[in-house]
Amino acid sequence: MLDTVCGNLRLNRRRFSVSEVARMLETSVLQEGSRFELIDGALIEMAAAGSRHAGMVKRLNRRLFQAVGSRAVVAVQDPVQLDAYSQPEPDLALLRPRADDYFRAHPTAAEVLLLVEVADSSLPYDLTVKLPLYAHAGIAELWLVDLPGRTLTVYRHPAGSSFAEQHTTIAADLDEFRLTCLPGVVVPLAGLFDTPESP
Repeated sequence: MLDTVCGNLRLNRRRFSVSEVARMLETSVLQEGSRFELIDGALIEMAAAGSRHAGMVKRLNRRLFQAVGSRAVVAVQDPVQLDAYSQPEPDLALLRPRADDYFRAHPTAAEVLLLVEVADSSLPYDLTVKLPLYAHAGIAELWLVDLPGRTLTVYRHPAGSSFAEQHTTIAADLDEFRLTCLPGVVVPLAGLFDTPESP
């Protein structure tokens, strides 16, 4: 239980574990397909994605899939279990190949090569909640795509609740990007923020 003081009242908030949430889904206490993620024991409702956000996720999915081939699994908005109380759903993840294709269990932090978050209105949440969570879990590399700012920030070398290395590239300077997690793999990022003209 998590205690919260409100005036003279002490309120107890329930902290859920990953296994408890799985049981709630199995027993339909939570509906399958509900848009939420588990962050440090709290169920956080996820806003519906706008077309710009959804389009960027599709664009990055296509480019990552073409670049990595069979060397990694590209997961789109799937759960990643960071610890017993956190199971976020990053927009994209590059995962180590596994014989069962992750049928038996969601990937853990150790099986993640790269996480990608696309931020439209969610930038403050991604920076203050998810970035420290990923760093603390030891995620080696994180990309944060800022749609309004038209930038890609790469975070590497987790240290505590932050990353020791951070590099931001504006849209006009994006070109080919070499993945440190997969030597020899190059992801084309030129034109990443381009909006196609209407027909």
